[in-house]
This record gives sequence, structure tokens and C-alpha cells, in this order.
Amino acid sequence: MNKDDVTAALAQAKGDLGDLVRKVAACDGYVTVDLAGGESAEIERRVRTAVDAHAKARGATIKQLKVAFVGAGSQSAQSSAPRDSAASSPASGAGEQSALPGVGRVIAVGAGKGGVGKSTIAVNLAVGLARQGHAVGLLDADIYGPSLPTLLGLDAFEPTMHENRLQVFYAHGVKAMTIGKLVDPEKPLIWRGPMAHGAFKQLAEQTDWGVLDYLVVDLPPGTGDVPLTMAQLMQLTGAVIVCTPQKVAQDDAIRAVRMFQQLRIDVLGIVENMSVFVGDDGKEYDIFGRGGAEMMAQRLGLPFLGAVPLTMALRQHGDAGTPVKNFETGSGVDVAFERLVQQIEMQANLASGRAGAQGPTLVVR
Repeated sequence: MNKDDVTAALAQAKGDLGDLVRKVAACDGYVTVDLAGGESAEIERRVRTAVDAHAKARGATIKQLKVAFVGAGSQSAQSSAPRDSAASSPASGAGEQSALPGVGRVIAVGAGKGGVGKSTIAVNLAVGLARQGHAVGLLDADIYGPSLPTLLGLDAFEPTMHENRLQVFYAHGVKAMTIGKLVDPEKPLIWRGPMAHGAFKQLAEQTDWGVLDYLVVDLPPGTGDVPLTMAQLMQLTGAVIVCTPQKVAQDDAIRAVRMFQQLRIDVLGIVENMSVFVGDDGKEYDIFGRGGAEMMAQRLGLPFLGAVPLTMALRQHGDAGTPVKNFETGSGVDVAFERLVQQIEMQANLASGRAGAQGPTLVVR
């Protein structure tokens, strides 16, 4: 079932159902339908019936169908509501002042240095949250080194605009946007800070995200312009710091933690990536040591969100742009990623409860 199939199914349904459709996204068995008007259980039922019948007639499989109401009368605008009602409203008390209306919790994934697998964690976090039934967006904010085109397998996708807004790339149940699909893939972006600031602002604000429970932001490494722009632009629920076990990675990870704390953004916790290498023979090798990031989290008084091993399959799935395979039983990292998603979701719940009405503020000491 592609976008045209779903649109045709709704257009052929009885009544004026087709006239209510504002946007359809379909990829890999994940379907999202945005409808005009206020929430209606009867209209949602008709949409599901029409799409399911069309899929059955074509021998297609629908893994997940989300029906969103985007009209003025909608309260939550997301009929497939998350289990926690707090996730359906902007985080940190952003309310109508949020730069991204319709976006619930915003989770930044950062790292003090490059090469620690931050983008891999961000992608699999987004896919994992989507597998939990959430509407999830993924923003590739790594302006100078965008990784989403490869990690999500976006080679066949082409960027499109509608009513002067960028349309998301819908893959693996996630709505994604990356500058890597808007520029020549081999062209270096030799930009100074203000240009990176403008690019991030455009990607965030001019993308048609629709209604999201979570927006995961894959930040560039370090403590430069883009994280500062993000802190000013968005109401963040919190940040996740990715670190490998060795001390040289910890040194820079601590700087990233201190940056978010100085911006008064909750640090949801630390992820130890590449905690151990697991060979095809099942033997474990401590290439970068083991447990260093967990001990760092303890020293800083931060939650330890989990350890993700490095496996041949994880690398292969990343290069092939098939992150959903990391969650398949026997992938070697399925349990680690499922636990990681659960831990981050729990910490996001706690952070939302702590959030006040004001957004993050830069404190200069």
C-alpha cells in the first residue's frame, strides 16, 4: 500500500470521506492519514474500514494505521493517542508559544565528540518509539554531516514542497527531515555559524511535521551553534547524551552534559554505545573498555539509560538503511534497543512532570 493506494481507497469510500483528507503518508506498511475537522470516532472507523478493505483486496499488509484530525475543532489531533496523555501536548509548558505547533515531546540526542554512534542511537530511538505506537518525527540537525539518508535508506526519496512547506520523508514508521536530501550528497557545506543557524531553523520550522507525540533531534557533535539555536527555538523535554566507554569520549561527553545543564535543559541520561563488540562467534571483545559511560553517569548523578553493543548486524542494518531489523529477535541488539527506548520514555515522562512554564535559558557564568 503506497500513498496513491490509500488515497484511492478513501476517495472510493461511501460519503464524503475523500473530501476530508488533507494528507496521506504510506511507507513500509506504516500509514498516516490527516483529516480536516474535529475528532470523530465514526469517521476514524470509516477510514480504518476503507483502508483495511483496500489492503486486503490487494493482498497488502498494514503494520500501523494512524488517523489524525487537523481541523480547528480537534483537541488532541491524534486519534491514536499515546499511553501517556502528557505526550500529546507540547513539552515544558510550551503551549501555543511552541515554534512547532502539534509537536509534543522534543528529545535531543547529542554527544561531546563525533564517532560515538549518536546518529545510530537517534534513529533507533525514533524507530523504537514508533513501534510503541507513538507518532514520531526525526530531525537530522547534524548540518555538516547528515547521516539520515543512509541510516533510513532514503536514496529513492525526493524532497517535495506543499504550500511552501517541506514535506517529510516517511520511512520505517517515522517522519524524517534531513538537509542531506536537500543538497548535493557530495558537496561540503562550508558554512559559518549563522548559516548553520538558519539551516536548522528552516528545517525545524518549515517542515510539515503534522501532529507528533515525539520529535527526536539528532544534533551535531560538540557544543556549537546548532544546540544553542535549538534551545532558543524549541521547548525541549530533555537531552540524551551518547558516549563510548573510553575516557577520551567521556571527557567530551561531560562538556555536552554541562552545556545542556547551563541551558537549563533536563539531561535524561547517558547511553553507552559500542559498550562491547560481539563477534559472529558470540565472543565479546572490550575494544573501548566497558562500563566507562555508566560510571560517568553515576559520578554526574545522571540516569544510565543502557548499553548498546556493537555487532556486525547493527553495522549492516545501518549501511542498508533498515533500522527496523535491529528490533527483530535474534538481531543481537534487539533487547538492548527495546530497553533503551523504555528507559528514555520513562525519563521523558519524569522530565515532563518536572517541567515548568518557562523554556530553557542561557546562563552565562
